[in-house]
Amino acid sequence: MDIVLSGIRPTGQLHLGNYFGALRNFVRMQYDAKCYFFIADYHSLTTHNDPAHLHENVKTVLAEYLAAGINPDIATVYVQSDVPQVAELSLLLGMHAYVGELERTASFKDKVRKNPNNVNAGLLTYPVLMAADILLHRATHVPVGKDQEQHLELTRVFARRFNNMYGVDFFPESMPYNFGSELVKIPGLDGTGKMGKSENNGIFLADSDEAIRKKVMRAVTDSGPTEPNSPLSEGVANIFAIMEAVSSPDTIAFFREKYATCEIRYGDLKKQLAEDIIKVVAPIRERIEAIKCDESYLRRVVRDGAEKARESADRTVAEVRRIMGIRPF
Repeated sequence: MDIVLSGIRPTGQLHLGNYFGALRNFVRMQYDAKCYFFIADYHSLTTHNDPAHLHENVKTVLAEYLAAGINPDIATVYVQSDVPQVAELSLLLGMHAYVGELERTASFKDKVRKNPNNVNAGLLTYPVLMAADILLHRATHVPVGKDQEQHLELTRVFARRFNNMYGVDFFPESMPYNFGSELVKIPGLDGTGKMGKSENNGIFLADSDEAIRKKVMRAVTDSGPTEPNSPLSEGVANIFAIMEAVSSPDTIAFFREKYATCEIRYGDLKKQLAEDIIKVVAPIRERIEAIKCDESYLRRVVRDGAEKARESADRTVAEVRRIMGIRPF
């Protein structure tokens, strides 16, 4: 059985792109593979996250994962810092990670360029910690975005180097998990690119109905088609792409016909889209709020998840210690 691992930094709320992208696939995947889903609170510390907000951010992301359909009785759901073995494995892997290869990572160079006054060691060794997260459970597959592909490749390098150095076949070379045609990409409301946390162009799963309506009504469009069957501008194409994910086929066909015949009224299009998004988001938002209020349930989820994760982690770290010659007298 495939072992799949995915982590998310608690740096903000999940948005519609997360839900239709990876989250819905994770919900299906948890029944077919051995899945580990964790909240990467250690990773968030590289940007000096506000300690007053860190715990609340972890709680929010955990509630959103659960509300979206991740089942902690089937998958292993845990908080990274509840599994101390990840820190030990990161230290041990770091003994065979070279400074030069870490300095050459695109994400590190980008962070140095953008924040030259906060070039901390955590930023440099971020790929090592990520490798520890993955190799701790000897994951065979990892869903990653474009910005993390180089880090996953380094994980493969570290695994291969460890195996070669000690003459073992212990760590798998984790492969990127590609959802293929099942991965729905949700664009942003600003007329460019994909929906994202930092771009301020998204609909969040915790947004109120009124917030959703305001955001959608501000979405970028154009002055309208000037002749039948005009090509879509990027902003209008984005709106139709979101509609493909949340609206009925009849609704989509109706507005595409209105566009093709130059009878489209963008105000009507946006109002319909907002209501269709609300139908998707409102039930999830209600579940998020209910879960966040259930402190005993959240404590049980993270306690049980940590126990399962530590059980897997203990086996890995014990074997790594043995292989590296770290043995008790």
